[in-house]
Amino acid sequence: MTIRSYLEKFAKETPQSVALRYFCGKEWRNRTYAEFLAGVRLTAEAYGTVFSLRPREENVALILPNGPDWLEAYLACSGAGVSVVPLDPKLHPGEVEYILQDSGAVVVTTDSSHFEMMQSILPKLPDVRAIVIVDGADSLPKAIGTVPVYCYAALKAAAEVQDGGAWYDRNKARPEDVASVIYTSGTTGRPKGAMLTHANFAADAEGALSTFVDEGEHVTPDDVFLVVLPLFHAFSFCTNFIVPMAVGAGMHFVRSLYTIGEDVKLLRPTIIMSVPLLAEKIYDRIDAKIKASKRAQFLIKIGLKKLVYANVKKGLGGRLRFMIVGGAPCPVHVLQGYKSMGVPILEGYGLTECAPVVSIAGPKCARIGTIGVKLPNIEVRLSEKNEQGVGELQIRGPITMKGYWHNKAATEESFDGAWLKTGDLASIDELGLITIRGRKKALIVNREGKNIYPEEVENHLAADPIIADCVVVGYTTGGIPGEKVGCVVHPDMDLLAEKNDGKPVGWEQAEKIAKDHVRSRCQDLADYKRVRKILVAKEPLVRTSIQKVRRVAYKGTLDE
Repeated sequence: MTIRSYLEKFAKETPQSVALRYFCGKEWRNRTYAEFLAGVRLTAEAYGTVFSLRPREENVALILPNGPDWLEAYLACSGAGVSVVPLDPKLHPGEVEYILQDSGAVVVTTDSSHFEMMQSILPKLPDVRAIVIVDGADSLPKAIGTVPVYCYAALKAAAEVQDGGAWYDRNKARPEDVASVIYTSGTTGRPKGAMLTHANFAADAEGALSTFVDEGEHVTPDDVFLVVLPLFHAFSFCTNFIVPMAVGAGMHFVRSLYTIGEDVKLLRPTIIMSVPLLAEKIYDRIDAKIKASKRAQFLIKIGLKKLVYANVKKGLGGRLRFMIVGGAPCPVHVLQGYKSMGVPILEGYGLTECAPVVSIAGPKCARIGTIGVKLPNIEVRLSEKNEQGVGELQIRGPITMKGYWHNKAATEESFDGAWLKTGDLASIDELGLITIRGRKKALIVNREGKNIYPEEVENHLAADPIIADCVVVGYTTGGIPGEKVGCVVHPDMDLLAEKNDGKPVGWEQAEKIAKDHVRSRCQDLADYKRVRKILVAKEPLVRTSIQKVRRVAYKGTLDE
């Protein structure tokens, strides 16, 4: 299978089924599978002929927020065998410049908000021969230097598609073709472009779907996926785009992060893909409402909490079957909180280089603290296990990337034969449930040779509501070998004020309270795992585009 073949299958079998629901102008609009394919074909004809794209030889880039234009432009190119480089719209100009240079992208599709940035970096991008703007192109210059600027809608309007003779029909992606070149966050140096094929994504989607089927559950055309997470990221791309298309389900887009509460009631999703921070914010909002409601507290007190939690589910649209979290470890108290409310929440694991899902906790095999079992169509192993049964998790199978774009050395370093080295430390129990113990490079080794996994300590600290943000890092004193455990935390200033009769708390007091709470939480940890040095940050911690704390930003900050 290819990504294109999923769309064509359901455009033929269920042409009137709603593929996309999105907000445009002042109204919600639907786009059927037949209309979705028609739009892709028009876009492909315009891009293929006007820009003379060469399948399997050239890359194009996408710098757009979520929406139908993103999906159309992606499929128009990748479906014809032209690799797509999806970029985070929030990247800084220097980061965009590097990725466009490294990938050699020849066409960049973006929006008017990025026009000024493109003007500044285009002189350093000799491979780019066209810019396409999806909104407001009429008010912009028609060229940047010698590079023409096109209006996306005008390109499509001018395109004509004749059955059998169209560029899209003549150029069909093959399973082994690279569909996406997805650049890693670059926390260990310059970003690297993971080359993921159509076969990689198809195998990953079908493996994930099989996990549910094996447990008597099915994802069907009747399911509705709520698209919140950005599609440039591999997790959202596979689970919010490829998976629903593989079964002919609907993809419903929220208007923004600020309207999720309202949109979820209207769109009534059955499946929500989330990163831990989003899941935590939704949970905190629900929990706060329950605690503030005298009626809810009374019902819970007299043993009628089911009535309270029925309203919680209604507030999530009333049809939610699963909320699946991935992209980073989810705090245990959040998982437990949803479970106590009767909201089905499952944790998964993956990495970009595996397209990206590696394991998922199916509805029946879920155990809080684990990331479930491996997909049925791959193999996993633990390399160099220690006496605790912890080793590096390695993956072999059809989901592993083709390699890094133009980076043979990095590709060879990432594989042990056919096994992809994840860099994550894990253990696997007798049921096949995988538990992530930490990052191989983030592992803290103290002077006694004991291993401390930062994520374990972070999860323990994060259970305290006063700690809004935390990251655990190793630090050294006087250059002496062997690390000690340190942490950087950011307190919840609103909660501190609430506990202070609504009066703001001064910084010195907030800093002291935060440190006291960290020390108190550490009393439940083994002595060697306890935090020895605490830095209290006034601002929220630095995060990646998918809201993982950027650990590398704090490495070395506590060294003495």
